[in-house]
Amino acid sequence: MAKTYLERTELEQMEQQATCVRDMLLIRLLSRLGCRISEALAIRVEDIDFNQRTITIQHLKERLRLSCPDCSSRLGRMHKFCPKCGREVDEPMAKMQEVHRRRILPVDGQTLEMLRDFIKRDGTKGLIFGINRHRAWQIIRACARKAGLPHLINPETGAIKGVSPHRLRDAFAVNAVRVDDSGDGLRLLQEHLGHQSIATTMRYRKVSGEEHKEWYGRLFRG
Repeated sequence: MAKTYLERTELEQMEQQATCVRDMLLIRLLSRLGCRISEALAIRVEDIDFNQRTITIQHLKERLRLSCPDCSSRLGRMHKFCPKCGREVDEPMAKMQEVHRRRILPVDGQTLEMLRDFIKRDGTKGLIFGINRHRAWQIIRACARKAGLPHLINPETGAIKGVSPHRLRDAFAVNAVRVDDSGDGLRLLQEHLGHQSIATTMRYRKVSGEEHKEWYGRLFRG
């Protein structure tokens, strides 16, 4: 039977199926930091502050910027006419922009100790994992399959797919909402996940079921 998100016990089952410490750490960082797979694979030894118990996440994102060929005003993807000069736009100017962001995330002590031992034992320098995105996906899929985890359903599209790296990020977010869905809790989650819009973060509140339950509870309160 398909589920919407993974429970903490299921994430632990995935860890137990890892064949090496590196793979266990990959699962652990995705599920305990809630970071994107690209962010996890970019973590370097120097990004880990063992004294402050934090990991600095570097995130590079590419954006397509569309603009009017006449007045250079910014356009949306659906614009047929320039909102400034009124020109009909058949072929807007397109330019890729790189957006660099960084955020500093707290990390639990047990994970830090695992990282410390891994770095010392393997003499790791530079990148922690040293694998590509395709290999990371293989690791996650294999560990989920060996743990006997079910496929997950996308609550927005209804599509049912196997466990992927992003589903571990989803699990972190949904479980965080279940622990604290207050305004402050959601704001901190937004900051932690690196969402620009709180609306993106609020989707996890809906997926966790809390939003719907509270709404229904208010209908029959008293």
